[in-house]
Amino acid sequence: MSRPLPLQDVRVLAIEQYGAGPFGSVHLADLGAEIIKIEDPRVGGDVGRLTPPYAEGSDSLFFEAFNRNKSSVVLDLTNPAGRAVLEDLVGVSDAVYSNLRGDVPEKMRIRYDDLKHLNPKIVCCSLSGYGMTGPRSDQPGYDYLLQGLAGWMSVTGEPDGPPTKSGLSMVDYSGGFVASLSLMAGIHAARRDGIGMDCDVSLYDTAIGMLTYLATWHLNRGFEPSRTPHSAHPSLVPFQNFPTADSWIVLGCPKQKFWERLVEALGSPGWMAEERFATPAARYENSRECLTLLEREFAQRTTAEWLPIFEGAGVPCAPINTVPQALTEDHTVARGMVITTEHPRFGEVRQVASPVRAGPPRTDHRRAPLLGEHTGSVLAELLGTGPQALKELARKGAFGADGSAPWISN
Repeated sequence: MSRPLPLQDVRVLAIEQYGAGPFGSVHLADLGAEIIKIEDPRVGGDVGRLTPPYAEGSDSLFFEAFNRNKSSVVLDLTNPAGRAVLEDLVGVSDAVYSNLRGDVPEKMRIRYDDLKHLNPKIVCCSLSGYGMTGPRSDQPGYDYLLQGLAGWMSVTGEPDGPPTKSGLSMVDYSGGFVASLSLMAGIHAARRDGIGMDCDVSLYDTAIGMLTYLATWHLNRGFEPSRTPHSAHPSLVPFQNFPTADSWIVLGCPKQKFWERLVEALGSPGWMAEERFATPAARYENSRECLTLLEREFAQRTTAEWLPIFEGAGVPCAPINTVPQALTEDHTVARGMVITTEHPRFGEVRQVASPVRAGPPRTDHRRAPLLGEHTGSVLAELLGTGPQALKELARKGAFGADGSAPWISN
């Protein structure tokens, strides 16, 4: 008998859209949680369904990447009948999860104080740009903005170049992880204590929190973080990108033993005896001299020639891959990081798996849901809503103003 997935007993109502929110909940879904997307029929559901370049109708490959293993229920929450259905679902769920502007949960009445009379153990997790409090709480927050506002762009890119965003939406994705952790902590506490709570998570807090040691250095010693040549680490030398004869390699010596292995591999053991390079502190103080020598050496061979030399010596290193190269790396394949689902519009859809592991990784993934695909089945299973009741809800506008409900069986 196979063991249930770790979160198979968790049910989350997700009023989510686009990237950060769905990214947070897709990992919970992969771990077995029942994620019920509540989609607004007035706007065609999650805006991610329309994201180009690979969008057709109400589906897109962008949407597929963030919404596998979830269900979709369409509800007009501004309609009394739609609101009533949401409240019934709150009574049989563990959490309400949203990623909306910070002031919207109060307006939509989806905070703990708004819902606790329906389910005292409900956890209301809001992931917003700036949180529910503070002077920016009513402003929309997006990854690009946060990377600038939180100082990330000031330390990314070359010193003589412009402030630069990461090539990935790292504030969005990190915020999603923070939200999923907060939500699960809230559910754990609610099951232990019998009382739910609000989880006020923000992309802003996430971005500021990830400044970590740079913030500590600045707050306590006045350190001024800045962009470094070739993405060099601010204190460990060497630890950066290096040009080779034909491309680039990233190599680092975060421990003294790695430096010693590196100079042996380069055939320059005498560098170990030189006082200017003898210790991490000395290499930091004499970084320009150290890096000039290393760059001269690395330029003598290609990346493909250097990698087996450094790997054989036990020096941390890697090629600087393109995304296509990364997806076909032997280690990517060995770790099962590319999964496949079947989609009625796109056919076989390949995408990256969740890195979150708890026990054996899941292998039976479901494609992302079509808009409203599970409305009838979810309401029937969880609330006992039959075909006639569904038709009446449709007539009242619970599923949209046009009163349509194609999932209702006749």
